Amino acid sequence: MESARLPRPRKGRGAVSNPAPRYAATHSEAVDDGWGPADPDPPPLTTSVAVDATRSVLARNDSPDVPFDRSVNPYRGCEHGCVYCFARPTHAYLGLSPGLDFESRLLVKPEAAQLLRAALGRPGYRCRPIALGTNTDPYQPIERRWQITRRLLEVLREHRHPVAIVTKSARIERDLDLLADLAADGLAQVMISVTTLDHTLARRLEPRATAPRRRVETIRRLARAGVPVGVLVAPVIPVLTDAEIESILAACAEAGAASAGHVLLRLPGEVAELFRRWLEHHAPLQAGRVLARIRAMRGGRLNDPRFGTRMRGEGEYAALITRRFELAVRRLGLDRPLPPLACDRFRVPSGPGDQLALF
Repeated sequence: MESARLPRPRKGRGAVSNPAPRYAATHSEAVDDGWGPADPDPPPLTTSVAVDATRSVLARNDSPDVPFDRSVNPYRGCEHGCVYCFARPTHAYLGLSPGLDFESRLLVKPEAAQLLRAALGRPGYRCRPIALGTNTDPYQPIERRWQITRRLLEVLREHRHPVAIVTKSARIERDLDLLADLAADGLAQVMISVTTLDHTLARRLEPRATAPRRRVETIRRLARAGVPVGVLVAPVIPVLTDAEIESILAACAEAGAASAGHVLLRLPGEVAELFRRWLEHHAPLQAGRVLARIRAMRGGRLNDPRFGTRMRGEGEYAALITRRFELAVRRLGLDRPLPPLACDRFRVPSGPGDQLALF
Protein backbone atom coordinates (compact mmCIF):
# COMPACT_ATOMS: atom_id res chain seq x y z
CA MET A 1 0.00 0.00 0.00
CA GLU A 2 1.32 3.43 -0.90
CA SER A 3 2.03 5.85 1.95
CA ALA A 4 2.21 9.60 1.83
CA ARG A 5 5.71 10.98 1.63
CA LEU A 6 6.08 13.75 4.17
CA PRO A 7 7.92 16.78 2.76
CA ARG A 8 11.30 17.53 4.30
CA PRO A 9 12.83 20.92 5.09
CA ARG A 10 15.21 22.33 2.51
CA LYS A 11 18.35 24.07 3.55
CA GLY A 12 17.93 27.84 3.53
CA ARG A 13 14.16 27.72 3.05
CA GLY A 14 11.37 28.43 5.51
CA ALA A 15 8.35 26.56 4.19
CA VAL A 16 8.51 22.78 4.38
CA SER A 17 6.06 22.17 1.56
CA ASN A 18 4.81 23.71 -1.67
CA PRO A 19 1.01 23.23 -1.73
CA ALA A 20 -0.87 23.96 -4.93
CA PRO A 21 -2.34 27.46 -5.18
CA ARG A 22 -6.00 27.59 -4.20
CA TYR A 23 -7.13 28.58 -7.69
CA ALA A 24 -5.28 25.74 -9.47
CA ALA A 25 -7.44 23.49 -11.67
CA THR A 26 -5.57 20.37 -10.55
CA HIS A 27 -3.73 19.32 -7.41
CA SER A 28 -1.01 16.70 -7.01
CA GLU A 29 0.40 14.90 -4.00
CA ALA A 30 3.68 12.99 -3.72
CA VAL A 31 3.50 9.39 -2.52
CA ASP A 32 6.11 6.77 -1.71
CA ASP A 33 5.73 3.76 -4.01
CA GLY A 34 8.56 1.87 -2.35
CA TRP A 35 10.99 2.09 -5.29
CA GLY A 36 12.90 5.16 -4.17
CA PRO A 37 15.46 5.53 -1.36
CA ALA A 38 14.03 5.29 2.13
CA ASP A 39 14.92 8.88 3.08
CA PRO A 40 15.66 10.84 -0.11
CA ASP A 41 17.23 14.27 0.12
CA PRO A 42 15.09 16.93 -1.55
CA PRO A 43 16.70 18.48 -4.64
CA PRO A 44 18.32 21.93 -4.34
CA LEU A 45 15.92 24.83 -4.74
CA THR A 46 17.28 27.87 -6.53
CA THR A 47 15.70 31.31 -6.68
CA SER A 48 14.22 32.44 -9.99
CA VAL A 49 13.27 36.02 -10.83
CA ALA A 50 10.74 37.25 -13.38
CA VAL A 51 9.65 40.76 -14.33
CA ASP A 52 6.28 41.97 -13.09
CA ALA A 53 4.72 44.03 -15.87
CA THR A 54 2.59 46.09 -13.50
CA ARG A 55 1.46 49.52 -14.67
CA SER A 56 1.06 51.01 -11.21
CA VAL A 57 2.95 50.69 -7.93
CA LEU A 58 1.08 52.92 -5.50
CA ALA A 59 -1.33 50.71 -3.53
CA ARG A 60 -4.06 52.18 -1.33
CA ASN A 61 -5.67 50.73 1.78
CA ASP A 62 -8.25 51.81 4.33
CA SER A 63 -7.41 49.36 7.10
CA PRO A 64 -7.78 50.83 10.60
CA ASP A 65 -5.03 48.47 11.82
CA VAL A 66 -2.15 50.18 10.00
CA PRO A 67 -0.93 53.79 10.25
CA PHE A 68 -0.70 54.48 6.51
CA ASP A 69 -3.07 54.63 3.57
CA ARG A 70 -0.63 54.07 0.69
CA SER A 71 2.34 51.81 0.06
CA VAL A 72 4.79 50.59 -2.56
CA ASN A 73 6.06 47.02 -2.81
CA PRO A 74 8.99 46.69 -5.23
CA TYR A 75 8.85 42.87 -5.14
CA ARG A 76 6.33 40.04 -5.08
CA GLY A 77 7.39 37.09 -3.00
CA CYS A 78 10.22 37.30 -0.50
CA GLU A 79 13.45 35.33 -0.36
CA HIS A 80 13.74 35.81 3.39
CA GLY A 81 11.47 32.77 3.62
CA CYS A 82 9.77 33.69 6.91
CA VAL A 83 7.43 30.74 7.40
CA TYR A 84 4.86 32.86 9.26
CA CYS A 85 4.63 35.62 6.62
CA PHE A 86 1.04 36.85 6.25
CA ALA A 87 1.74 37.83 2.62
CA ARG A 88 2.29 34.27 1.43
CA PRO A 89 -1.34 33.77 0.25
CA THR A 90 -0.92 36.60 -2.28
CA HIS A 91 1.24 34.32 -4.43
CA ALA A 92 -1.87 32.24 -5.16
CA TYR A 93 -3.21 35.13 -7.26
CA LEU A 94 -0.20 34.64 -9.54
CA GLY A 95 -0.91 30.92 -9.95
CA LEU A 96 2.02 30.11 -7.65
CA SER A 97 2.22 28.33 -4.32
CA PRO A 98 2.27 30.29 -1.06
CA GLY A 99 4.82 27.71 0.12
CA LEU A 100 8.26 27.32 -1.40
CA ASP A 101 7.24 29.25 -4.54
CA PHE A 102 6.68 32.38 -2.44
CA GLU A 103 10.32 32.42 -1.35
CA SER A 104 11.96 31.07 -4.50
CA ARG A 105 9.88 32.35 -7.47
CA LEU A 106 10.05 36.12 -7.18
CA LEU A 107 8.75 38.98 -9.30
CA VAL A 108 10.46 42.33 -9.57
CA LYS A 109 9.15 45.72 -10.67
CA PRO A 110 12.05 47.39 -12.52
CA GLU A 111 9.87 50.33 -13.62
CA ALA A 112 8.72 51.06 -10.07
CA ALA A 113 10.61 54.35 -9.70
CA GLN A 114 9.26 55.79 -12.95
CA LEU A 115 5.74 54.64 -12.08
CA LEU A 116 6.01 56.23 -8.65
CA ARG A 117 7.16 59.55 -10.09
CA ALA A 118 4.21 59.52 -12.48
CA ALA A 119 1.81 58.79 -9.60
CA LEU A 120 3.20 61.68 -7.53
CA GLY A 121 2.71 64.04 -10.48
CA ARG A 122 -0.92 63.18 -11.18
CA PRO A 123 -3.41 66.03 -10.78
CA GLY A 124 -5.07 65.91 -7.42
CA TYR A 125 -2.36 63.87 -5.71
CA ARG A 126 -2.21 64.74 -1.99
CA CYS A 127 1.00 64.07 -0.13
CA ARG A 128 0.85 61.58 2.75
CA PRO A 129 3.57 59.16 3.94
CA ILE A 130 4.30 56.22 1.67
CA ALA A 131 5.13 52.92 3.35
CA LEU A 132 7.77 50.57 1.95
CA GLY A 133 7.83 46.96 3.11
CA THR A 134 4.20 46.37 3.91
CA ASN A 135 3.79 43.10 2.02
CA THR A 136 7.30 41.85 1.31
CA ASP A 137 10.66 43.16 2.51
CA PRO A 138 12.02 45.95 0.28
CA TYR A 139 15.56 44.95 1.28
CA GLN A 140 15.36 41.21 0.63
CA PRO A 141 18.51 39.65 -0.93
CA ILE A 142 17.64 40.39 -4.59
CA GLU A 143 17.62 44.13 -3.81
CA ARG A 144 21.42 43.93 -3.88
CA ARG A 145 21.26 43.31 -7.63
CA TRP A 146 18.07 45.10 -8.68
CA GLN A 147 18.30 48.20 -6.41
CA ILE A 148 14.64 49.01 -6.98
CA THR A 149 14.16 50.21 -3.40
CA ARG A 150 17.09 52.57 -3.70
CA ARG A 151 15.70 54.08 -6.90
CA LEU A 152 12.33 54.56 -5.18
CA LEU A 153 14.08 56.40 -2.35
CA GLU A 154 15.88 58.60 -4.87
CA VAL A 155 12.53 59.65 -6.33
CA LEU A 156 11.12 60.34 -2.88
CA ARG A 157 14.18 62.37 -1.92
CA GLU A 158 14.07 64.35 -5.15
CA HIS A 159 10.49 65.38 -4.47
CA ARG A 160 10.84 65.63 -0.67
CA HIS A 161 8.14 63.04 -0.06
CA PRO A 162 7.84 61.34 3.37
CA VAL A 163 8.50 57.60 3.64
CA ALA A 164 8.20 54.94 6.35
CA ILE A 165 10.08 51.65 6.01
CA VAL A 166 9.71 48.28 7.73
CA THR A 167 12.49 45.74 7.21
CA LYS A 168 14.44 42.96 8.87
CA SER A 169 17.50 43.42 6.69
CA ALA A 170 20.81 45.12 7.40
CA ARG A 171 20.92 45.92 3.68
CA ILE A 172 19.07 49.14 4.50
CA GLU A 173 22.41 50.54 5.72
CA ARG A 174 23.46 50.86 2.07
CA ASP A 175 20.94 53.70 1.75
CA LEU A 176 21.96 55.66 4.85
CA ASP A 177 22.95 58.59 2.63
CA LEU A 178 19.40 58.91 1.25
CA LEU A 179 17.68 58.18 4.53
CA ALA A 180 19.78 60.63 6.52
CA ASP A 181 19.06 63.39 4.00
CA LEU A 182 15.32 62.67 4.15
CA ALA A 183 15.35 62.39 7.93
CA ALA A 184 17.01 65.80 8.28
CA ASP A 185 13.76 67.27 6.94
CA GLY A 186 11.50 64.95 8.91
CA LEU A 187 10.78 62.81 5.85
CA ALA A 188 11.93 59.32 6.86
CA GLN A 189 11.47 56.81 9.65
CA VAL A 190 12.34 53.11 9.93
CA MET A 191 11.03 50.20 11.97
CA ILE A 192 13.30 47.16 12.25
CA SER A 193 11.42 43.90 12.75
CA VAL A 194 12.90 41.53 15.35
CA THR A 195 11.15 38.23 16.02
CA THR A 196 13.69 36.54 18.28
CA LEU A 197 17.26 36.97 19.53
CA ASP A 198 17.83 33.22 19.31
CA HIS A 199 20.04 32.74 16.24
CA THR A 200 19.22 29.04 15.86
CA LEU A 201 15.48 29.63 15.98
CA ALA A 202 15.71 32.62 13.63
CA ARG A 203 17.64 30.56 11.08
CA ARG A 204 14.69 28.15 10.93
CA LEU A 205 11.86 30.70 11.14
CA GLU A 206 13.30 33.28 8.73
CA PRO A 207 16.26 31.53 7.07
CA ARG A 208 17.51 34.23 4.68
CA ALA A 209 16.82 37.30 6.79
CA THR A 210 19.57 39.18 8.62
CA ALA A 211 20.63 37.53 11.88
CA PRO A 212 18.84 39.01 14.92
CA ARG A 213 21.84 40.59 16.64
CA ARG A 214 22.89 42.13 13.35
CA ARG A 215 19.45 43.76 13.10
CA VAL A 216 20.03 45.30 16.51
CA GLU A 217 23.29 46.73 15.17
CA THR A 218 21.35 48.14 12.20
CA ILE A 219 19.17 50.04 14.66
CA ARG A 220 22.33 51.47 16.20
CA ARG A 221 23.69 52.63 12.84
CA LEU A 222 20.42 54.19 11.74
CA ALA A 223 20.13 56.07 15.03
CA ARG A 224 23.71 57.34 14.75
CA ALA A 225 22.92 58.61 11.24
CA GLY A 226 20.01 60.64 12.60
CA VAL A 227 17.27 58.43 11.15
CA PRO A 228 14.30 57.97 13.54
CA VAL A 229 14.18 54.23 14.17
CA GLY A 230 12.07 51.89 16.24
CA VAL A 231 11.69 48.17 16.81
CA LEU A 232 8.74 46.04 15.77
CA VAL A 233 8.53 42.87 17.88
CA ALA A 234 6.76 40.86 15.23
CA PRO A 235 5.34 38.42 15.14
CA VAL A 236 5.08 37.43 18.79
CA ILE A 237 4.77 33.63 18.63
CA PRO A 238 3.25 32.04 21.73
CA VAL A 239 5.52 29.50 23.44
CA LEU A 240 8.34 29.96 20.91
CA THR A 241 9.21 33.68 21.22
CA ASP A 242 6.83 35.38 23.66
CA ALA A 243 9.28 34.95 26.55
CA GLU A 244 11.72 37.23 24.67
CA ILE A 245 9.56 40.37 24.53
CA GLU A 246 11.45 42.17 27.30
CA SER A 247 14.93 41.10 26.16
CA ILE A 248 14.27 42.16 22.55
CA LEU A 249 13.02 45.55 23.67
CA ALA A 250 15.96 46.06 26.05
CA ALA A 251 18.55 45.20 23.40
CA CYS A 252 16.95 47.52 20.84
CA ALA A 253 16.50 50.37 23.32
CA GLU A 254 20.20 50.15 24.21
CA ALA A 255 21.04 50.31 20.50
CA GLY A 256 19.09 53.54 20.03
CA ALA A 257 15.53 52.55 19.16
CA ALA A 258 13.17 55.40 20.04
CA SER A 259 9.85 53.59 19.76
CA ALA A 260 8.39 50.09 19.71
CA GLY A 261 5.39 48.14 18.48
CA HIS A 262 4.32 44.52 18.50
CA VAL A 263 2.11 42.23 16.40
CA LEU A 264 0.73 38.89 17.50
CA LEU A 265 1.23 35.98 15.11
CA ARG A 266 -1.62 35.64 12.62
CA LEU A 267 -2.04 32.77 10.18
CA PRO A 268 -4.29 33.77 7.27
CA GLY A 269 -5.18 31.43 4.42
CA GLU A 270 -2.56 28.85 3.57
CA VAL A 271 -0.13 30.17 6.20
CA ALA A 272 -1.88 28.16 8.92
CA GLU A 273 -1.09 24.80 7.31
CA LEU A 274 2.43 25.90 6.31
CA PHE A 275 3.15 26.93 9.89
CA ARG A 276 1.66 23.72 11.29
CA ARG A 277 3.94 21.64 9.08
CA TRP A 278 6.91 23.76 10.09
CA LEU A 279 6.11 23.05 13.74
CA GLU A 280 5.92 19.30 13.06
CA HIS A 281 9.48 19.32 11.73
CA HIS A 282 11.23 22.00 13.79
CA ALA A 283 9.35 22.08 17.12
CA PRO A 284 7.34 18.82 17.41
CA LEU A 285 7.32 18.78 21.21
CA GLN A 286 5.95 22.33 21.36
CA ALA A 287 3.60 22.19 18.38
CA GLY A 288 0.47 21.30 20.34
CA ARG A 289 1.02 24.05 22.90
CA VAL A 290 1.77 26.66 20.23
CA LEU A 291 -1.40 25.91 18.27
CA ALA A 292 -3.52 25.74 21.43
CA ARG A 293 -2.29 29.17 22.51
CA ILE A 294 -3.01 30.62 19.08
CA ARG A 295 -6.55 29.26 19.14
CA ALA A 296 -7.05 30.67 22.64
CA MET A 297 -6.18 34.13 21.30
CA ARG A 298 -8.14 33.78 18.05
CA GLY A 299 -11.58 32.71 19.24
CA GLY A 300 -10.84 29.00 18.84
CA ARG A 301 -9.38 29.36 15.33
CA LEU A 302 -5.87 29.77 13.95
CA ASN A 303 -6.75 33.12 12.40
CA ASP A 304 -9.09 35.99 13.18
CA PRO A 305 -9.33 38.42 10.22
CA ARG A 306 -11.42 41.04 12.02
CA PHE A 307 -10.10 44.57 12.13
CA GLY A 308 -9.14 45.61 15.63
CA THR A 309 -8.26 42.13 16.87
CA ARG A 310 -6.20 40.54 14.10
CA MET A 311 -2.98 42.29 15.20
CA ARG A 312 -3.41 41.89 18.96
CA GLY A 313 -5.67 38.90 19.55
CA GLU A 314 -8.10 38.58 22.43
CA GLY A 315 -8.50 36.61 25.63
CA GLU A 316 -6.41 36.38 28.77
CA TYR A 317 -3.17 35.28 27.14
CA ALA A 318 -3.27 38.03 24.51
CA ALA A 319 -4.05 40.57 27.23
CA LEU A 320 -1.05 39.33 29.22
CA ILE A 321 1.27 39.76 26.23
CA THR A 322 -0.02 43.28 25.63
CA ARG A 323 0.40 44.16 29.32
CA ARG A 324 3.96 42.86 29.42
CA PHE A 325 4.79 44.81 26.28
CA GLU A 326 3.30 48.03 27.66
CA LEU A 327 5.19 47.73 30.95
CA ALA A 328 8.48 47.06 29.19
CA VAL A 329 8.25 49.92 26.70
CA ARG A 330 7.29 52.33 29.47
CA ARG A 331 10.26 51.26 31.59
CA LEU A 332 12.63 51.54 28.62
CA GLY A 333 11.27 54.83 27.30
CA LEU A 334 9.94 53.29 24.09
CA ASP A 335 6.29 54.16 24.68
CA ARG A 336 6.21 57.16 22.35
CA PRO A 337 5.62 57.03 18.58
CA LEU A 338 8.33 58.18 16.22
CA PRO A 339 8.11 61.87 15.23
CA PRO A 340 5.38 62.54 12.65
CA LEU A 341 6.52 62.72 9.07
CA ALA A 342 6.36 66.09 7.32
CA CYS A 343 4.12 66.49 4.28
CA ASP A 344 4.57 70.21 3.66
CA ARG A 345 7.90 69.89 1.85
CA PHE A 346 6.56 67.88 -1.08
CA ARG A 347 7.58 69.08 -4.54
CA VAL A 348 5.22 68.02 -7.32
CA PRO A 349 7.11 66.37 -10.21
CA SER A 350 7.09 68.47 -13.35
CA GLY A 351 5.09 67.10 -16.27
CA PRO A 352 6.14 66.96 -19.94
CA GLY A 353 4.04 70.03 -20.75
CA ASP A 354 5.11 72.12 -17.76
CA GLN A 355 7.01 75.35 -18.45
CA LEU A 356 10.27 76.07 -16.70
CA ALA A 357 10.32 79.13 -14.52
CA LEU A 358 12.13 82.08 -16.10
CA PHE A 359 13.39 83.50 -12.84
